[in-house]
Amino acid sequence: MIASLVATLLTVSLCAFAQSDEPATPTVRPGQWAQPIDTHYNLYEITPTLYRSRQPDAAAQPLLQKLGVVTVVDFIKESDSKWLSDPSVTQVQIPLQTVHVDDADMIRSLRAIETAQEKGPVLIHCKHGLDRTGLVAAMYRIVVQGWSKQAALDEMEYGGFGDADDLRHGIAYIHKVDVDALKTALNSGACSTSAFAGCAIKGWFQKTDVVGVQTILWRL
Repeated sequence: MIASLVATLLTVSLCAFAQSDEPATPTVRPGQWAQPIDTHYNLYEITPTLYRSRQPDAAAQPLLQKLGVVTVVDFIKESDSKWLSDPSVTQVQIPLQTVHVDDADMIRSLRAIETAQEKGPVLIHCKHGLDRTGLVAAMYRIVVQGWSKQAALDEMEYGGFGDADDLRHGIAYIHKVDVDALKTALNSGACSTSAFAGCAIKGWFQKTDVVGVQTILWRL
């Protein structure tokens, strides 16, 4: 009887120990995390000038107007013109695939957000407001706001935006990304952290017209 009791207690202790290494979902939502606004649209406020959501529809326009959104950044292939009819709202389309995302994609996305924020609040979205939006939001936290990778990952995975299993490619990118190199490229105006990225290679050539003849100049 005593041996059985000891074995049971030991099993419970081992299970508790094994689970202790896994981060727990906070019972109270941290105040610095994105705060929910509308669950139907998976709409959250990241900062007073940055929001995230799933793909909106025409019925969402009054809500976006109330939030003062003046730019919508779309990370999917479908244009926002299908639902967004307000001509005062700027549309920016940057199709992403988290399985293939690279530093050039991230710099372009973050630069678009920062540029748009100069004019007012920005909404970023993808199809479900989870993987692509979640990755860009986490990288905004890290690169622009100075959060640690772990702090941004905690919000990304446990913030209630959707099934965390769908975030694995974005999580892998965050773990391997060189944050300092990304910040340097973003601040310098470079299109990537690599001089051999596709966008950088295009910059090695410049087409000009000299007396009506198109010339290609090597720019190294």
